Parts: sequence; C-alpha cells; structure tokens
Amino acid sequence: MILIYTHKVTPRVRYIFKHIFTRILQVEIDFTGKVEEFVAYNGPKFSYTNVALGKEFFVKSNDLLFQQGIKDVEVHMQEWDGIPCFFSTVEASEIPFDIFAASFYLVSRYEEYLPHIKDQHGRFSAAQSIAYQHGFLEKPLVDIWAYKFLEVLKFKFPDFEHKTRSYQYISTIDVDNAFAYKHKSFVRTLGGFLKDVSQLKIFTIWDRFAVLFNLKKDPFDTFQKAIELKKTYKVRTIFFFLIGDYTTFDTNVSASKAKFKLLIKDMVDYARVGLHPSYYTMNDVSLLKKEKERLEAITNMPIHRSRQHYLRVSLPETYQQLIDLEITEDYSMGYASHVGFRASTCTPFYFYDLDFEIQTPLKIFPFALMDTTLNDYMKLTPKQSLGKIRDLKNEVKRVNGTFITLFHNESLSNYLRWRGWNRVYNSMLKIVREEQ
Repeated sequence: MILIYTHKVTPRVRYIFKHIFTRILQVEIDFTGKVEEFVAYNGPKFSYTNVALGKEFFVKSNDLLFQQGIKDVEVHMQEWDGIPCFFSTVEASEIPFDIFAASFYLVSRYEEYLPHIKDQHGRFSAAQSIAYQHGFLEKPLVDIWAYKFLEVLKFKFPDFEHKTRSYQYISTIDVDNAFAYKHKSFVRTLGGFLKDVSQLKIFTIWDRFAVLFNLKKDPFDTFQKAIELKKTYKVRTIFFFLIGDYTTFDTNVSASKAKFKLLIKDMVDYARVGLHPSYYTMNDVSLLKKEKERLEAITNMPIHRSRQHYLRVSLPETYQQLIDLEITEDYSMGYASHVGFRASTCTPFYFYDLDFEIQTPLKIFPFALMDTTLNDYMKLTPKQSLGKIRDLKNEVKRVNGTFITLFHNESLSNYLRWRGWNRVYNSMLKIVREEQ
C-alpha cells in the first residue's frame, strides 16, 4: 500500500488517484491529512500538496483538484522525457508536472464543458481537443504517464511490490441497419427501388429483387459470421441495436417486425446486447426511456449497456440521463472523425459529473477506432486500416489496457461501400489476439 499525504481529500483527488493507482496500476492507496501519521508510516509514501513537508517523495499539486465547478484553465504543453504533458510543477517536485490534475483534466473531459463550437450533429469535435491539437490523440497518455510515474516511485522505493493487470480486448458491433433490403415496409421498399431506378443502379436493383424473392441472402445479415468469429477467437462481443422509430438518421428495420425481434433474441443467446439510443435521444430522456423499455421487452432482461447513435453525447446531460435510467455502462467515448483515445485513457473509468462534483455509477468504456472512421473519414484501404489497427492495439498492449473496437454488421458484408472489407474484421481479430 502507498500512503498519500494531501492537505485536503476532495472528491476530485479521490477519483483520479483511484483511476491511476487502483484501475491502471493495481496499487492500493490510502490518504492522510495528518503530518504525524504520514511521518510515522514506514511503507512507500509521498506527499501531494503545495510545499514539501521535508525530504520525502513530493509531487507539487495544481489547484485544479481542489476547485469546484468549471474555470477557464490554461494548458501549456511541455515534455517529460519526450512524452507530452502539462500543468508544470516546481523543481522540488519529483516529476515536472502534476500528473493527477492533468489526468483529471483529460479523463473528466473538462474541456468539453468549456465553450466550444459543436459540429453539425451537435458533438464536440476531435479537432477542438488538446489531444488532437498537440498530437497525442492516438496515445493513451494517462496510462503512459501512470506507468512512467510507477517507475519513478519504484526507483525511490526499490522494495515496493505490486500486481500488473493484463491486456484485454472487447469487440463492439453497432446494428444501425440489420438488413439492407429485407423486412422493410412496403413504402420504404418501393422508395428504395424507385431511387435505384432513377440513379440507374442496375446491380443494386437486381440485388434488391434477389433478396426480396429469397434468391440471395440479405448482404447486411452478417450476424452468424460475427458469432462464428467470436467463438473462433474467443472474444468478448457486444451488439448494440438501434430500435428507435424511423427518422432521417435512424433507418433500421422497425422494432415491431417479428424477424428483427427474433434476431435480437438470438444474439442474446450468443453475445451481450446493449441499446443503441437513436439520434434524437441525446436531449430527450423520455425517448431514451421508451427505447430502453422497448429493447427490454424484446430481450426479457434488464438493459445496462448503451452507445449513442452517431456518438451524440453532450456532457453532462446525456450521461445524467443514462444514469437516471439505470444504464451502468456507456461505450460512446470516441470520435467519429478520428481514431484514438478521446479521454486519453484505454482504461474503463467512471464518469465524474463536474456539475455535482461526484463520481457516478456510470462506467465509460472508451473505444479506440471505428470502421466508418477508417473507411469514410480517413479514406484508408483495408490494408492501411489493418496497419492503423495494429498501431493502436500496440499502444494499448504496452500499458496492459483494454482495447475496444467499433464495427458495424454492414462492414462485414463486403457490399457497396464496404467492398474489399470482407476480411478486415477477421484479420483484426487475429491481430488483437496476438500474444494475448
């Protein structure tokens, strides 16, 4: 155990120390505000305060963890042995920056509470983040800092023993369109056919007919393939089903269709299932509640996992709504336009609500990449995409973190814009399981 002296144990202090020591480093810690207790303790210890008590291991504290509410925070980047960092400290400090305040700034998503311009879908964009602006978006910086800090601690306390966590992988699959052509309403089917005719899409017209008359399998029906790969590579897999009513942005099969309900029930038998709240649920808790109850009625079990459609998250409101509806796991923490680590960590963490200054029961599982980011935004070929996947996996593996990917059932289809991608998911599972 490590004993930490600090002049005030605030909720922010307790939260970020627990994330770094307990979750990332698997190290037990305790706090004290009594100097005499700290001095008398013979085990590994350090002080986190304004001025060192004596010649002990000392980290100079920034004011951020002792404040309340949101203030305009100045971030000036520097380096720690070639690693980007900020919130510099005094010379007496064992490390040149306040790792705890900087980690809290990134993990709490402090910058998303500050004034910013939202993108066309009302989201905080990657380009406005300090991670993107300073070139560390593709690194789990908080985890890297934590392991480097552990090295410094072990140099000071050579006899210190600790456990090491193991690298993990989670595959998540969003089901925005369970089927390309089947089980759609007559109006939607006719509209799709007329659109194909007007655009002279001969092959698509044939495919549509062939699928509707059972001459071919629906191209987006890749669920059996996903389950077989799950079994082959023994990966934890979660399917997130969009079951909202039809809108411009929500175009899945109607949740009232028997075949769609049967598909969801089937997936429950083989994998974990979560809710994919529709586009307009970001600011509409009644709509979110309706969709959660709809999915629970189909699965006959409580739904605790969720990922926002279009990754539409507005902090803290969206997460507060999920908490109110007893969702305990959210998988929306990532960007649509860029791969990498939105919260600069590859360790699942609890959402800290800066409005109420509390750690909430909502656990955030940050994903590192999405298929549509690689294909549509970055315009990478399947081969280039696998190279990027390998790079990100290696970053996570170096810190024994949790590597989470986001694919869609459509991208396993090798159909239309996913032509050439039929083996990417399979190859990715090989990559993520290497040396595991």
